[in-house]
Amino acid sequence: METTLFNKHGKPVAYIAEDGQTIYTWDGQPAAYLADDKVYGFNGKQLGWYDNGTIFDIFGLRCGFIRRKSPLATEIESVKPVKGTKPMKSPRQMPAPKPALVYGFSVKNLEELLEEDESQ
Repeated sequence: METTLFNKHGKPVAYIAEDGQTIYTWDGQPAAYLADDKVYGFNGKQLGWYDNGTIFDIFGLRCGFIRRKSPLATEIESVKPVKGTKPMKSPRQMPAPKPALVYGFSVKNLEELLEEDESQ
């Protein structure tokens, strides 16, 4: 079952695929993947952390949520297009030391965090 991810404004912008690892943007593009409690771009860069239904940026600030963890009302989900082909995974960088995960909001929206993979 796919798991919708909402940004800090309650908008559905991404989802975790049935494999429980791959994160796709709402337009069907593979953007990142989960490895244990870490979020990595396909370029191997660590983008953040996934803990108990919340995505945190690399500094430990919240930027995305599953519905039941969202601190605000979530928007209705539209139909998703067909998934794009996953790229090959580059070797992962050494994991960053895990910061204290806090309930403050990141300056980044979830979609900005996921786009960091494209900028490398």
